[in-house]
Amino acid sequence: MKIKLLLATVLLALGVTGCSTVKKVVYRIDVPQGNYLEQSKIDLLKVGMTQEQVLYVLGTPVLRDIFGQNRWSYVFIKRKGHEEPVQRTLFVYFGADGRVSDIQLDKPLKNTKK
Repeated sequence: MKIKLLLATVLLALGVTGCSTVKKVVYRIDVPQGNYLEQSKIDLLKVGMTQEQVLYVLGTPVLRDIFGQNRWSYVFIKRKGHEEPVQRTLFVYFGADGRVSDIQLDKPLKNTKK
């Protein structure tokens, strides 16, 4: 009877502690979302470019400013396995003439490789 109780206790203990490590055992794929941003493409952007030229270089933005059409947001999020997600955001501002007036990148792109 004591062996069964001891065996049940050991199995229960292993079951409870095993649940805390399941997170690392289960495989998780890398999930890129949004506009994939590359430094080489961002370097092609220049103040004075038209909206069509920006579309050609970066593609369609994830977000457009619905109130003024003067800001396009390119957002890239990469979730790699069990690591914390990495997000990069590029803002392209347009003037009244429809040409690029400012380009802002929130963080450097060195950690967003595939």
